[in-house]
Amino acid sequence: MQDVLSMLHALRRPPLLMRAARIGAEDYRRPVHLPRLLGYGNLPRHSAALLRLMEIEAGLNVQRLNSDTAYSLVRHVDVLIAMLGEARVLKASQAA
Repeated sequence: MQDVLSMLHALRRPPLLMRAARIGAEDYRRPVHLPRLLGYGNLPRHSAALLRLMEIEAGLNVQRLNSDTAYSLVRHVDVLIAMLGEARVLKASQAA
């Protein structure tokens, strides 16, 4: 089984979508952004949060590919921002 960071690295998304997410991830603040996406309450660990975000993003990507009218580009970018932010924190904690 791949680890979470390898799974994230293997994702292929449109360059413009990822560029917007990278720019947004610079201002990512876990206590502010994560509850809005995962629900309020206790925040999960970084790897668990990243897995949940990846599940949400996979659903959004299916909507994008199917041109679903319920697809929200803003929500997709928000989820990608959170994914990148969580991955940075996870990578930093593993390096320490």
